[in-house]
Amino acid sequence: MISYIAATILPLIIGWILDRIFGDPERLPHPVVWFGKIIAVGERALNRGRWRTVKGGLWALFCILSVFFITDLILSVSVISPMYLFANFGMEHSETAQFIKSAGITPNETFKSFPLLIPYIAVSSILIFYCLAGTTLAKEVRNTFKAVDRSLEEGRIQVGRIVGRNTSKLDKQEIRTAALETLAENLSDGVIAPLFWYFLLGVPGMMAYKMVNTLDSMIGYKTERYKKFGCVAARIDDIANYVPARLTALLMTATLIFPYIRKHSARKANELLRFIATYGPKHASPNSGWPEAALAGILNCRFGGSHVYFGEMVYKPFIGNNNRELSTDDMEFSLKITRTAETIMIISVIILNLIPVLIL
Repeated sequence: MISYIAATILPLIIGWILDRIFGDPERLPHPVVWFGKIIAVGERALNRGRWRTVKGGLWALFCILSVFFITDLILSVSVISPMYLFANFGMEHSETAQFIKSAGITPNETFKSFPLLIPYIAVSSILIFYCLAGTTLAKEVRNTFKAVDRSLEEGRIQVGRIVGRNTSKLDKQEIRTAALETLAENLSDGVIAPLFWYFLLGVPGMMAYKMVNTLDSMIGYKTERYKKFGCVAARIDDIANYVPARLTALLMTATLIFPYIRKHSARKANELLRFIATYGPKHASPNSGWPEAALAGILNCRFGGSHVYFGEMVYKPFIGNNNRELSTDDMEFSLKITRTAETIMIISVIILNLIPVLIL
């Protein structure tokens, strides 16, 4: 029981705490950066000539499956290597090696021995830490509001760090709106979805999801360059985010049970659910509209609208109809909502992982 908890729940808690404290470490190598470089190499080599859809789809599947199995291999090595390093490589007379041999521990039984799980816990915690992106985006959104309060040009530059649209002609309201839209969408893509796939497929599933998300962010656009090569990657991303996006909207609704959220919300829970059901499906994306609708409903504001991406105008319908001015208070309240929803999700995953232990 202790080893099961150590292998499944402890890395999740450690990884989440690390994200809350540090966010994405800018000075350290990040898997998503590596993913991006790998994707770019394939795109430059394959996105030409005939069969672009097929080549793009095969490349996307190769990247996703490779990340899944390589992560699984790394974790397997982190479990097996401590045992054999002690038992078979010059430490056969150590107390640990003698314990391993006398106990007859095999790789399949390693999870029963907590000390041998320490490398696995460490590696898993670090990978989970890299997969969660709640803290960094919260920082970027806060910096965007501060920047636009100083000057329009600073706001455009800062929001350009977190959105894919052309920001050179955005006004102050559009900058603030873009930042909060991204905050809502990133709660799904950067926090809830990774945790969802962690619950289903463990750390390998979490890492594979990050590759899916990176593929979509790089080549999943309906522009002339990517509409064929990236269409399969975009559909895979739609599938991977289908449940998490709707779950994110429900979690944001669930935050209304807390007085510090409920007293500032523009809508009660039942009204918010109707708002989400009305506006969530209207988004150009099958998934992005759900968390955006949840946040727009709580704030009683308007998201959406058409913008330029990679030099091409992309139409997006409006979510909500109250085009009011957004303020720093709205931003801080939005951060409370997303952080609370994130905490509810973490606790839920922990409880769901404890069920097998409680049953057995």
